[in-house]
Amino acid sequence: MTLLRVKALAKSFGGLRAVDDVSFTVAEGEIVGLLGPNGSGKTTLINLVSGAFPATAGTVRLGDVTLTGQRADRIARAGVARTFQLVRILPSLTLEENVMIPAVFGARAHWGAAAREVAARALEQVGLAGRAGVTAGELTYIDQKRLELARALAAEPRLLLLDEWLAGLNPTELAEGIALIRALTGSGITIVMVEHIMEAVRALCPRVLVMNSGKLIADGETGTVLADPQVIAAYLGEVSDA
Repeated sequence: MTLLRVKALAKSFGGLRAVDDVSFTVAEGEIVGLLGPNGSGKTTLINLVSGAFPATAGTVRLGDVTLTGQRADRIARAGVARTFQLVRILPSLTLEENVMIPAVFGARAHWGAAAREVAARALEQVGLAGRAGVTAGELTYIDQKRLELARALAAEPRLLLLDEWLAGLNPTELAEGIALIRALTGSGITIVMVEHIMEAVRALCPRVLVMNSGKLIADGETGTVLADPQVIAAYLGEVSDA
């Protein structure tokens, strides 16, 4: 069943067309990679789906709900959660407090003890169980990444948008991160992940979308798309596999 439907989506900033007539669908439970060189429009697309930016044209639907034109908080309530290229946590709060906030304002609006239960479950999912009382600012970089993912999971999304969540990790941390995302795919969450690390893309994404200059230039099985000369010319020759 199709969960996410993007149709003729566009975003202009003055004379710059950052996203240009992009259309695709994502099935429920699918994990899809969103690739492209820097400046190709990937994060802008994520911002349009999550409500951070209003669309210039086109529509985004999640199941039967039209997301286009909705505020970001209403889109979160509809079942969309995301991470960011630069980690966004609340460093002065504890891990539990960080994760309780999206449990309250996410898809199901838990309060009190119920919000704590959701937070505890999310922290356990990402490997931070037993550290609920630790102040977030004390965490290492990889654990800050884990906390941000826990915050997204505590919103109980139907659609999870990961914007370069694996960036900046050393090889050991990268392997842990890949394993963590792979474990999420068995939970039924639909994932669209912006990623530059080809090792992770090949390991996690059976299907990829590729953008260049705001346009969607490829959509298909990962191995086939990564071997496409147009994709190689636009993207793969410009980045490292590590």
